[in-house]
Amino acid sequence: MQLIGMLDSPYVRRVAISLQLLGLPFEHRSVSVFRQFSAFQAINPVVKAPSLVCDDGQVLMDSSLILDFAEALASPHSLMPTALAPRQQALRTIGLALAACEKSVQIVYEQELRPIDKQHAPWMSRVTGQLLAACDALEAEITRHPLPHHSIDQAGVSSAVAWTFIQAMVPQVVEAKRCPALAAWTAQAEQRPEFQAAPHSDLTYVQAP
Repeated sequence: MQLIGMLDSPYVRRVAISLQLLGLPFEHRSVSVFRQFSAFQAINPVVKAPSLVCDDGQVLMDSSLILDFAEALASPHSLMPTALAPRQQALRTIGLALAACEKSVQIVYEQELRPIDKQHAPWMSRVTGQLLAACDALEAEITRHPLPHHSIDQAGVSSAVAWTFIQAMVPQVVEAKRCPALAAWTAQAEQRPEFQAAPHSDLTYVQAP
């Protein structure tokens, strides 16, 4: 399999880390949707990161859908709880983490891709409020239901990846002191070899020997 996209995307990074945790080998191609649009378009005409080129050549996209496929490949190994109550809790946490990613990306796009005189202040205010609400709710969830220190599941992966992205790209919007539990969990997760092999960067993941 080939994972297409840059590791500075939280969605690409989420998949890269999860594939490792699931024990699924893959090749990573660090192709930018902006700087290498034509090259990405040749792989997936939709130009959506992450894209996953399966072994039969079919291309999947969207991190959650790619991970659904990966879970099926890795079965019975899974990053999702099987019991209903823990699974519901995990889905709640993942949803908040992905919402935080989405709103962070929207702020980055607005600030970096749109000229200053074209930026829409009411839209930025609204998206910023949504990002802060998602982070506050995620902090509350992790405080009430601490993520396990001895293992990591998809809720843990998604939460850590989201917080690292936020602090790398929009730290002025969400100060680190606002979410101490989330920050502490992320610091721990980022020490794991799967995270360090796929850092938030423009680097290419290379499987550790």
